[in-house]
Amino acid sequence: MNNIPVAKIHLSSDTLATVLPIALVVIAILYIISIYNGLVRLRNRFKNAFAQIDVQLKRRYDLIPNLVETAKTYLKHERETLEAVIKARNTAAGAAQSAAANPADTGAMRALSGAENGLAGALSRLMVVVEQYPQLKADRTMTQLSEELTSTENRVAFARQSYNDAVMTYNTAREAFPSVLLSGFFGFLPAELFQIADAPERIAPKVVF
Repeated sequence: MNNIPVAKIHLSSDTLATVLPIALVVIAILYIISIYNGLVRLRNRFKNAFAQIDVQLKRRYDLIPNLVETAKTYLKHERETLEAVIKARNTAAGAAQSAAANPADTGAMRALSGAENGLAGALSRLMVVVEQYPQLKADRTMTQLSEELTSTENRVAFARQSYNDAVMTYNTAREAFPSVLLSGFFGFLPAELFQIADAPERIAPKVVF
């Protein structure tokens, strides 16, 4: 067989001195782009996860006024309790709207957690009152609303867990080396977990009538 000549490229030291730094810069830029795009994907993931929470929270907020209207027929002397539920519901709905606009806003997420704690407390106090009215507990509309609210609470809890998992993944990625050297510069700030401090909300409180 005939030997096929192989072209040999000889780079002078001057050429290497010029090419090598350029190659290193290109590699560094590509690596930075990779880190940036990875953080974008993770941030979008937890934002999308919050969108699922928002859907269930809105459904919950829509159910509560109907619950209160039904209870009014029986709880004529519990106006303060009913008004507290509506006030807490409106506060939570406003906080949820702000958080939905930007789930990466830690202040908005903390405000939502606090508002949800307040709503959980107001609903718990209503539950205690309702226990004293057997006719209300047996009301068909109230029973149906309570079942829907319980179902929604479970969905909120499930969606919240998915969101918190996505936030943890994002926060871990942005804090890991070498991402931590770039995340702050590019505006990838820590995300806030959707934490519920009150015990009733932690276990997705059931409104049983």
